[in-house]
Amino acid sequence: MSNETVKTGNAGFAKIAPVMFAFFVMGFVDLVGTATNYVKAEFTLADGTANLFTTMVFFWFLIFAVPTGILMNKIGRRKTVLLSILVTLVAMALPIIAYVIFAGTARLVLIVISFAFLGIGNTLMQVSLNPLLTVFVKGDQLASTLTTGQFVKAFASLFAPFIAAWGFNQMNMWWILFVIYLVVGILGYVLLAFDKIEEPAPDAGTTSIASCFKLLFSDRIVFLCFLGIVAHVGVDVAINAQAPRILMEHTDIALTVATNATMVYFIARMIGCFTGGIVLSKISNRIGILVCGVIMTASAVCFAIFTLATSNPPVALFWVAVALVGFGNSNVFSLFLSHALMYRPERQNEISGLMLMGLIGGAIFPPIMGAAADVAGQFGGILVMAIGCVYVLVIGLGYKVMEGKKAVEA
Repeated sequence: MSNETVKTGNAGFAKIAPVMFAFFVMGFVDLVGTATNYVKAEFTLADGTANLFTTMVFFWFLIFAVPTGILMNKIGRRKTVLLSILVTLVAMALPIIAYVIFAGTARLVLIVISFAFLGIGNTLMQVSLNPLLTVFVKGDQLASTLTTGQFVKAFASLFAPFIAAWGFNQMNMWWILFVIYLVVGILGYVLLAFDKIEEPAPDAGTTSIASCFKLLFSDRIVFLCFLGIVAHVGVDVAINAQAPRILMEHTDIALTVATNATMVYFIARMIGCFTGGIVLSKISNRIGILVCGVIMTASAVCFAIFTLATSNPPVALFWVAVALVGFGNSNVFSLFLSHALMYRPERQNEISGLMLMGLIGGAIFPPIMGAAADVAGQFGGILVMAIGCVYVLVIGLGYKVMEGKKAVEA
């Protein structure tokens, strides 16, 4: 890293604020869940068809994550983030055009295209924005800063359903959400465009898709970090989908109440991100991963006890389990990503693409968990989730396997 870059890394909050604002724009992707509910009702879509909208997001990570790492090596991290915001702005603009000008099938087609652009833009942004933070911080401080970014991102996710509901109730325009986020996205682009950041040199050597995958499968530590992110996202998406069903199948609680499990999970995640932003700057990644693994495994045990209860299951234990997995899983992404980035700093762009490809775990865990639940009841689904939880715990207990001579000490 050049002297200029080190100097930039010592910049204050004003220097890093545009980057943190970009994390808010990153959160736009979570409005797909809110939008899907309104689109499903408007076009009377089947559940399976409507659920394809959210699947799109993870699909693009599989296709574009690694190529984005290569692109970032050619044009730089900041320019890649700016490109991602532009793609996201297109995604915000298309539904506005659809509702102002079109109706019927044409409107639905534009909305579907919008969701595709949103997934592509988010892939570009996730891959490039996270390593951009390494210009400002390094070592174990990086995990703390990444977690703070995830905390900022969560606000965009949290605001989306409230803005859509307000627009629908006041103006019968739930899609006002896209108008507001379009304006916010433009502001984010302008702020980052005028933020001068001295980036490190491109990754060493010749970068190609083949070299990226060779790095993934030939380097033990990179591969273990990749699996950690697969586990994190798999548990995250699986619990969101399965938790309400677990509660309903073991009690007489109605769907309207059971869906609060998702809200409890996200609140616990936000608390975890906020706590992690403070605590992770004071402890090592090793301790952080171990603590997360213990909490997540405790959650799996609580879920298992609840699902195995034959009569009068302890409902309080269910809510404790949801809160524990939300809190424990909130910092796993930042810990594994920061460890991988700092372990091979000369290949951060490639590693970022590989790590973010791990988000495909969100498309792997839920169907396996659902299939296991069909065969062995909800306890079977919990066993699948527990694989991800125990993986984090095992890595925390055997952290030496994650250490290597190329690692950068804090």
